[in-house]
Parts: sequence; structure tokens; C-alpha cells
Amino acid sequence: MRKLLMSLLLACTSLLCTSGMAQNMAPANDELYKVFGEKNGITQLMDDFVNRLLKDARIGTHFKDAKPAGLKAQLTEQICQLTGGPCTYKGADMKSAHAAMDINKGDFNALVENLQSSMEARGIPFTQQNRLLALLAPMHRDVITLH
Repeated sequence: MRKLLMSLLLACTSLLCTSGMAQNMAPANDELYKVFGEKNGITQLMDDFVNRLLKDARIGTHFKDAKPAGLKAQLTEQICQLTGGPCTYKGADMKSAHAAMDINKGDFNALVENLQSSMEARGIPFTQQNRLLALLAPMHRDVITLH
């Protein structure tokens, strides 16, 4: 049921973004940032998330050349900014960052599953998880490079 909900969420968000209805999906305030425990909570979440990614047999090889500490720091800044926090993400855009990684839909879904597991482990409520996933979902168009 959870995978079905995630698929529906990704499909709906994709339709919104494709049709131009979702101009700026970033929160207008820092409520989501606070729910995620502000910078410290997001840092802990990204530590767990990256550790899961590196260990995941399905997608871990995509991160073999990444420096875990740098990846965690960039993801922390990105999620902090996306949730309405005071951070500024200065990393590469998603299209450039993933252009040579040969990522398919299954890889992307595995990444989302790992993020969900990390959020569950941190006790983030399901509705708040979905809010973050809705903010991240439009990125799939730039992350998935193999169709």
C-alpha cells in the first residue's frame, strides 16, 4: 500500500510540474524545516540516508566515487533549503549532477525507499514524509537518465 501511495504521489506531482501548475513547491514558511528537526535533525537524517544508500546492493554502486561526508553535507543543505530552512544549496543542479550516472526508474525508486526508511527510523510522521517527497518528486525528470 505504501509503495502504491508513493507511486501515486510521484505521478501526481509529475503531472503538476509538467503542466506548469506547480510554480514553486518550496514551503512558504519554515514549518516543515522545524518538523524535520531543523539543521541538526536534517543532518542526522542525511547521515542515516547516505549510509543506507551506500549499503544498498541495488544502487550503492552509483555512489562508489562519492565522498560520503561531502554528499551528506550537500544533501543536508539541499533539504534544509527545500523545507524552508535558512540554508542555501550551492551544489550542482540535478540534471548536471546525475547526467553520467545511468539512473533508471528502479534506481530512483530504491533511493526514495531508502529515504522513507531513514525518515521512519527518525520518527518523522508519514504526512510530513509525504510533504518532503512531494517537494523532491519533480527532480525525477532530471535524475533519471535511462528510460
